[in-house]
Amino acid sequence: MREGGLALVNWRQLELEQCGFAPSLAARVARDERYDLHQLIELVQQGCSPDLAVRILSPVENSDKA
Repeated sequence: MREGGLALVNWRQLELEQCGFAPSLAARVARDERYDLHQLIELVQQGCSPDLAVRILSPVENSDKA
């Protein structure tokens, strides 16, 4: 990962932790750019638990079985 990319991941993780995410969950989500950080934080600020916010906004995996 490039230095700029690492700085972004660290910033995302810090933002999530400050919002109430456990460090392990924040680290995992921060590395996955498919998650919208602002939407995650908004859900938590509206009373959603961090775990549930991540489940709600989890990226849909592509299925080749269609």
